[in-house]
Amino acid sequence: MSWQEKAIKCLKDSLYPIPVELNEIDWKSGLSSKTDRLAQHLCAFSNQESGGFLVYGVNDDATMFSVTKEQSDTVIKTLGNIALNNLSQSVQIQHNTIEYEGNALLFIYIPEQTEKPVYLRGKTIYDSYHRSAGQTVKMSKEAVKFMISVAHGIPYEFQIAMKNLSADEVLRLLDYKQFYELLDKNAPKATDTILSNLEDYNFVVQDGNAWNITNLGAILFANNLSQFDYLTAKPVRILRYVGTNNLVLEKEHTETRGYAAAFDDMVDYIMKSLPQQEIIQDAIRQNKTDYPRTTIREFLANCLVHQDLAITGTDVMVEIFTDRIVMTNPGAPLTDVNRFIDLPPRSRNEKLAQALLLLHICERRGSGVDRAIEALETTLMPPPKFTKGEYFTRVFIYGRQKLSAMGKQDKIRACYQHCCLLFENNIEMTNQAVRERFEIGNKSYPIASRIINDTMEAGLIKVADAENTSRKFASYIPFYA
Repeated sequence: MSWQEKAIKCLKDSLYPIPVELNEIDWKSGLSSKTDRLAQHLCAFSNQESGGFLVYGVNDDATMFSVTKEQSDTVIKTLGNIALNNLSQSVQIQHNTIEYEGNALLFIYIPEQTEKPVYLRGKTIYDSYHRSAGQTVKMSKEAVKFMISVAHGIPYEFQIAMKNLSADEVLRLLDYKQFYELLDKNAPKATDTILSNLEDYNFVVQDGNAWNITNLGAILFANNLSQFDYLTAKPVRILRYVGTNNLVLEKEHTETRGYAAAFDDMVDYIMKSLPQQEIIQDAIRQNKTDYPRTTIREFLANCLVHQDLAITGTDVMVEIFTDRIVMTNPGAPLTDVNRFIDLPPRSRNEKLAQALLLLHICERRGSGVDRAIEALETTLMPPPKFTKGEYFTRVFIYGRQKLSAMGKQDKIRACYQHCCLLFENNIEMTNQAVRERFEIGNKSYPIASRIINDTMEAGLIKVADAENTSRKFASYIPFYA
């Protein structure tokens, strides 16, 4: 695929079905007079994986117009000079005017640079910028260090969290017993064997007669994350509030153990903290919650795996209200929130994801969101909602609601997610499938039809066979199919 073809694809992805600027492309209605801001954009795209695009001729509201030759010449000359003179290294940008939907748009391609991070000339390396949630923002010092390590072929997970340790100190700092329990194996008695096994998983590294614990080993199996200087902000916080807002905090739990060591305990704690209802079955009194454990487990695992470990000052947080659960992780998502179900996951932390897979915390790569939503559908719960910001990704999991209490956007989101799940199983969605999702009676099929129509108008689904004029026998597929 040429860069021009990729640019058009990125533009389409940003405009449809819901207009939103992506990390890969930035809409521009005109040339800014602020040279420093233009330099920041070029810097950010130079640091972006596979580079990115500025597209002139697109307004903030996603409407488009044709760029004149005079305007194009000015943009190209200005950005070309900035790319050559205002960055820490000269960047060769490319340009092309491409007609799209009757409008002549100017695309500026800024390729990814091999020597990263790129920063502003005359400044320090910490004056680097990157793309986050479709915005150009300054990188934190930790993010700069992370990018330097990755540029040198050292993933964050393999960097050293603590070094020059004795064998006994390693076993004191790491919960190696839980490591073997997750593998369904008995812990060996010989220290050398334990350390060798931990080294096989890149949790520790031998350095002469001493041992070093990697970030991966610490973040997964630390007995106390606060003992590792660079991981003190990585514990998971679980907060339960009184009512539907965060004004009154009922209780708070901070899990300071490593993610793998404490994962099942965290899920147990969340489940016990959720709103409960008393059920008597076979003369036995039990407290149960409507929220599926599978949903809680999968979304929590996603938060841990896809967080931006380079962001400090914030942590993975689970907030429990009487009507919903909100899970937040640091870092904007690397894929469109509307495509969480079908697209293969892009993780900042591949080694962390792989380790959790081998430890059976994540069962299959890329299927966690599917399973979480499927569990909600099976129990007729409302659809989850995904949102993003410059520095965070958030999922809302709602408590049980009657269809009549659900808002229009909730119904649209549920219909779209249901269509995606069916499509992933090679099944086209029908009116009957929607009725089953919402538990709508057969005689009330017009209600399902209305939901389908609203979802089509939102641009999230389309008719599978455009030539079929019968709505009665119509079937539907996601917009991306």
